[in-house]
Amino acid sequence: MKMRELEARTGVNRETIRVYLREGLVPEPSRPARNVADYTEDHVRAILAVRRLQRDSAMTLPQIKHVLSGGAAMRPVGATAFGHLEELLSARVSVQQTLVPISTLAKQNPHAAEDARALDKIGVITIRKGTRGPALSVTDAGLVNIWGRMREAGFDEDRGFPPEILGYYIEAAEYVAGKEAAIFLEQVEGRIEEDEAAAMLEFALPAMLEFFGLIRLKAFLHNIGRATRGDRIRPVAPGAENALADG
Repeated sequence: MKMRELEARTGVNRETIRVYLREGLVPEPSRPARNVADYTEDHVRAILAVRRLQRDSAMTLPQIKHVLSGGAAMRPVGATAFGHLEELLSARVSVQQTLVPISTLAKQNPHAAEDARALDKIGVITIRKGTRGPALSVTDAGLVNIWGRMREAGFDEDRGFPPEILGYYIEAAEYVAGKEAAIFLEQVEGRIEEDEAAAMLEFALPAMLEFFGLIRLKAFLHNIGRATRGDRIRPVAPGAENALADG
């Protein structure tokens, strides 16, 4: 490929590419004739690697040359590569920060205000100050509405189901989400770019929720079955081994 195509493939202008060549960071192209240079996929990969090291690790060109020559990295490559991943991902999965007045939820759930206070108390949601009184993020408003639908199905205080009963979800969610985040970052940090990581998670988050939901369904039915057979249900704390093989 010619220089023009190399610029298009890498998003790096020719002046910068020539600096990389001069510094020995990119291999010299083949030159079939005077003033003619042919570049290959090796050059594309090399240029993108240099750009990634510059952007993600703030390394200078001499530092990059030292690392690419086999020397030890002068700073952990990729340690801060995902500084904006949270913002990128929030935008992709539509986690909106718009505030919803709690008063507007009362049309669907007459108990919205008291449910919100109860869920805020146990840490499921966070009540914020809005221009029209107490408010919730779009996500938290959704959680209150879900509990409102649970009320309609019979899960209310009279049957022993106050909103506070949901407190056990906090520890379980923190454990599972923390484990998921740690595994994901361990596998990809320093290997792929932020946009690619956000794109992967944009697909993975709904799939992970569906996967976890089906596993919970299996476990729930398993425990209901055990109870109806006269066995005692023994909830397993997060992190402990949970063998569901019997039955």
